[in-house]
Amino acid sequence: MVSSIKQRQKAVIDRLESTFLHKRIGHAYLFDGEKGTGKEEAAIHFGKLLLCERPQNAVPCETCNACKRVQARIHPNVTIIEPDGQDIKKEQMSSLIMKMTKKGYEPGRKIYIIARADRMNAAAANTLLKFLEEPEGDVTAILLTEAYHSILPTIQSRCQRIPFLPPNREEMMAKLVETGITPSMAATVTMLTADSEKAKELAENDQFALLRKTVLKLMEAADRHVNEALLFIQSDWLPVMKEKEDMELGLDLLLYAYRDIVSLKAGLQAELTFPDHQQHLRTLSMKMTYNRLSENMESILQAKKKLYGNMNRTLLMEQLVLNLQEGLMLV
Repeated sequence: MVSSIKQRQKAVIDRLESTFLHKRIGHAYLFDGEKGTGKEEAAIHFGKLLLCERPQNAVPCETCNACKRVQARIHPNVTIIEPDGQDIKKEQMSSLIMKMTKKGYEPGRKIYIIARADRMNAAAANTLLKFLEEPEGDVTAILLTEAYHSILPTIQSRCQRIPFLPPNREEMMAKLVETGITPSMAATVTMLTADSEKAKELAENDQFALLRKTVLKLMEAADRHVNEALLFIQSDWLPVMKEKEDMELGLDLLLYAYRDIVSLKAGLQAELTFPDHQQHLRTLSMKMTYNRLSENMESILQAKKKLYGNMNRTLLMEQLVLNLQEGLMLV
């Protein structure tokens, strides 16, 4: 595990180990990077280092009782917070702070890791902010996010930002193709995750293949007529996107389709998410202005936010389709 994360994010691990070696451990860090870049893995590694009974040269021993319990996520000094449903709620933050401030812990630093920190609702973020402003004792916060700019600026300013570099996408795609994945599917999954194993799982998943196909068919329906697109939402989209996770993934793919359109319109050499549909996407690029493309991408991002807020999914998609269809104009 140690060698794996060090190979993938050497600069990050070197920086964390250096802060430990020079006794400059911060009270709050913000690990920022794409899905699959190893943020939680690095957070656990850092937690082991901070609690290890016999670290050597700023490296956890991996064999002591503390290291084993941190790795197993059962050390009482380490708390991991994840979204409860679609977001992280105020009650979760209040419970965390109460736990961090009460007695009864083992000796050593207390560490809390907040996964998907950008999913904190306003009340949760403000509750955490108060704790970050006045940390008590040896406490270290590690916030993990794939959307740094969605974190409150006041929280950003109180954390040391540690960026996680994505792997070389072309190399990931080549390795997937070597295992029998089609180049087009490899291009799609490597946009969704930087973890090669998860990318392969997605590429071999029949449900994901259907989801991908459904997103592209929606693009085609919206290109023809708004009524056809609205009918498609009822007949094809909603039956496939049964779970919120599917809907979120579908919206991500839709966003990447528009990213492809922008790349083609601008003549960029970037790897496309949907290279097998390049001709249709290029046609769309000639029908839409840059301003409209930007507005459509913002509409998709807003739809994702409404999804987290438990908006009716049928109404959400119908509104989105109406917004997207407005952009199909000759320039």
